[in-house]
Amino acid sequence: MKMNDLQQVKQWLAEPKNIAIVSHRNPDGDAYGSSLALFHLLKNMGHTVHVVSPNDCPDFLKWLPGQDEIVVFEQDQQHAEKLLHKADLIFTLDFNALHRVGDQMEKALNACSGMFLMIDHHEQPDDYAAYTLSDPTYSSTCELLYQFIERIGELERINTDIATCLYTGIVTDTGSFKYAATDAQTHLTAAALMKYDIQHSIIHNKIFDSNSVQRLQLLGKALQNLTELPAYHTAYISLSQNELNNFNYKKGDTEGFVNYALSLANVVFAVIFIEDQKQGIIKMSFRSKGNFSVNEFARKNFNGGGHHNAAGGKSEDSLSATIEKFKELLPLYKNELHAANV
Repeated sequence: MKMNDLQQVKQWLAEPKNIAIVSHRNPDGDAYGSSLALFHLLKNMGHTVHVVSPNDCPDFLKWLPGQDEIVVFEQDQQHAEKLLHKADLIFTLDFNALHRVGDQMEKALNACSGMFLMIDHHEQPDDYAAYTLSDPTYSSTCELLYQFIERIGELERINTDIATCLYTGIVTDTGSFKYAATDAQTHLTAAALMKYDIQHSIIHNKIFDSNSVQRLQLLGKALQNLTELPAYHTAYISLSQNELNNFNYKKGDTEGFVNYALSLANVVFAVIFIEDQKQGIIKMSFRSKGNFSVNEFARKNFNGGGHHNAAGGKSEDSLSATIEKFKELLPLYKNELHAANV
């Protein structure tokens, strides 16, 4: 975002507005953390604010301050559309292409007359927003949002709830500060947030240590299905709908499973394939090490995208056909995968 754009945004926010904040479908900690942090901030500034989420979040995010005020589009579409259409300003956080909200909500957003403002840290943003703050070098949208708050001169409005939401997004998207995008600025931002008396150990426990017996059993099944392809420094996991049902799958239960495949020695590319019969798709999460771009791989082959080392995709083929297509693509990337194994 250019400085003159920031000044225009500050002018927009100088007087009370109706504002909607939108997260992406299947929201994670960074999506809800950034949305709720901005929700509390804008309310403190005197605006009328609503967060509209395409669908519900996993249980491990239900504790976030203000989460119970989020309007879920697929649960109350009429009310959600009314809020979106009334909005003078629509913030889209943690995604950079409107299709990430799902077909029905995308149609509703396209019919809105409000000004769009994007704050996001994924690569290759679409050009739908009047104002865009996009920087893939940041660890998370929450870290970038903290910089946005600083740039518009509103840091003094940060309180414990806002800091808690921002810290949640940062710790989620950095994998507790272990991913490559974590840098000195990330730690400085986290340190600044800890000054607001956030309960950082409790935040970590709620996000990473709230397992059920059935989730751990599902993890066991996922690991049984783990397959390594040494010739391509690749490993993948698959979970069918029946396997999910057998362990009473709940939204968010497979979070982080793909990282077990990536943790194998000499593996630089990992994928998890998850069958979703309700949507009629196979959902994929891609992870990589080093210079192999799963963002480019997902965009080119599986209608997805994301970050250099973490991305998502989907397929409308069967689970077995999707896996076969994936395996058939690997020879095309053999040299890149070997080069990344350093």
